[in-house]
Amino acid sequence: MPKLILLLLCCLLPASVLVGQAQAASSGWQSASHLQAELVSEYQQVVPGQRLQLALHFVPDPHWHTYWQNPGDSGLPTTLSWQLPQGVSVGDIRWPTPQAIALPPLMNYGFEGQTILLSELSIAPDYSADSIDIQLQADWLVCEEICIPAEAQFSLILPVASQAIAAADYQPLFAEAVARLPQPLSVQGQFDVSGGAFSAAITLPEAKSISGFFVAASELVDHAAVQQISLNGNQLLLQQALNTYFSSAPTQLELVLLADDGAYSVQLQQAVQASTEILVTQGQQSDTALWLVLLMAAAGGLILNLMPCVFPVLSLKALSIAANSQQQHKRDAVFYSLGVVLSFVTLALVLITLRSAGAAVGWGFQLQNPYLVALLVYLLFALGLSLSGVVQFGLGLMNSGSNLAAAKGSKGSFFTGVLAVVVASPCTAPFMGTALGYAVGQSAAVALLVFVALGLGMALPFLLLGLVPGFARLLPRPGAWMDTLKQWLAYPLYLSAVWLLWVYGRQSGVDAQAMLLIGVVCIGAACWLWGRKQLAQAGIVSMVIALLLLVLALAMPALAPAPQPAVKSPTQTNTNQHWQPWSADTLQQLRAQGKPVLVNMTADWCITCLVNERVALNTQSSKAAMALYDVTYLKGDWTLRDGAITEYLRLYQRDGVPLYVLYWPGQPPEVLPQILTPDTLSSTLERLSQQP
Repeated sequence: MPKLILLLLCCLLPASVLVGQAQAASSGWQSASHLQAELVSEYQQVVPGQRLQLALHFVPDPHWHTYWQNPGDSGLPTTLSWQLPQGVSVGDIRWPTPQAIALPPLMNYGFEGQTILLSELSIAPDYSADSIDIQLQADWLVCEEICIPAEAQFSLILPVASQAIAAADYQPLFAEAVARLPQPLSVQGQFDVSGGAFSAAITLPEAKSISGFFVAASELVDHAAVQQISLNGNQLLLQQALNTYFSSAPTQLELVLLADDGAYSVQLQQAVQASTEILVTQGQQSDTALWLVLLMAAAGGLILNLMPCVFPVLSLKALSIAANSQQQHKRDAVFYSLGVVLSFVTLALVLITLRSAGAAVGWGFQLQNPYLVALLVYLLFALGLSLSGVVQFGLGLMNSGSNLAAAKGSKGSFFTGVLAVVVASPCTAPFMGTALGYAVGQSAAVALLVFVALGLGMALPFLLLGLVPGFARLLPRPGAWMDTLKQWLAYPLYLSAVWLLWVYGRQSGVDAQAMLLIGVVCIGAACWLWGRKQLAQAGIVSMVIALLLLVLALAMPALAPAPQPAVKSPTQTNTNQHWQPWSADTLQQLRAQGKPVLVNMTADWCITCLVNERVALNTQSSKAAMALYDVTYLKGDWTLRDGAITEYLRLYQRDGVPLYVLYWPGQPPEVLPQILTPDTLSSTLERLSQQP
């Protein structure tokens, strides 16, 4: 009998040792109100110098929850207080990705169901004791409709030996805990708190579809407020209204991003000095369907035909179409459309190339070059002289630019399309701004597709006239009236030249403008001499003089003196202007003070901008509305190239002007329409002032 007992003891002893080792990896379950908890070690036996994970394992009752490090509008995060022997330390809680727990009108962040809070235990290499006594006091809040605070003491002793032994039974638990952690993402980004909103700009390593985000800092954002998310290529822009109890922001914070392929944790620094404003527009998302963007691009191109900067050029071919046969209609329509589409594609390629090289350019960038503006002044003036009968351009002296557009046949139609696109770029028609902004953040292939749609929309009227017989029959029959109309159509071209001459003066100063006027006179004289040559009333000497005059005209913009900026006294500025110059710093300061701000991004070569200012922004009613609501009016001038304004436009997914953004304290920035009516501003201010 004693031998049997001894045999049983020998058999049971290994099993009891294994059970003891498994239990050594857990403190055992502690029961509290509506929740059970245990402290678990990743290893049941450890070695000096080792790092391992400890887990506080919660299992609450169904529908009960605990809280994240930022609990939201109510609740408290779980806190851990450790007692450890010398030579052993433990890190902060590694929080899993939280859930949004809505309790209208509040929003909380926490965890329902099984929750595992990891902390890393570090053992010094020279740790000499044979065990580690771990004592933990945990405090938490568990809630459903009511909240119950609780605390518990956990004790765990880990033996220290020459070999580490993993707690095999608990490895699935730790694997699940790691899977629930947001993955760290190395990014470049910064955040800002101004104008009643938290804003962040993050450059992602690759484009990701982001559906939401959690700010780890408490009492920073209004957790129940709508989150604004915009993705422009790899540039992620986030915004959420500030918390009612917001007082100050940390210099660094953690942000958890919810993406289609999981959750990611990013670390952001507070923007010390805003060289560009961190903002997001309401409702402008980059996930707009491509077919809708292409439709908007085509509609914007179609509307361009009605813009005053384009219509005078179209008159160059209006007369020839009326005089041609149906077969010629088709030919002219096809070649005109090719000229338009290929010009748009060329502009797109130039934009893509310059931006890949780091240049800050946007739609209409070519008219930011004063020399090109001067050449367009000459070109439109020469075309007007041609329509007035002073000269008939052919294959002679001026076999570039103007004669190409004025020529008959396929070549003339093609280069009329080219010229139409060149002078159309100052205009941003409705629907066109959104399409261009979309193209900026897409691949080169998609951007080119958007520009092709723009070109097809602009060429559509001529395509209908040439390819649909019913439209061609609407044109009047040729007659003597055409010569009179041709001469009348010269005057829109003269007016366009005057407008560009004014733009040139604004860019380069009045002295340079005077020299350009001398060049215009030279162009007029050269055209007159060439016209006499065509009538066989001038010889070779006249042609040499005409050539010299042309060279002198082309040299005038290069010889013009550098512009001298006008200096205005503060009294003049305050008296004559109801606006201030825009800068990112000025805008940030005003928003930090909680003041409403209107930003107008404009350019002197933008006809739409000038019309909007005349009919909607510089009126007495709009000035009175801005005074009534204490709105500060900032104007950014993009007439010449300005990288800061270009970056600001990109933040709103725009590639050109005009852009009007209204900032109201506590509300997301609101982008006004590109075409303003006299009551757009006043009605918008009244609506915003009535919002809570």
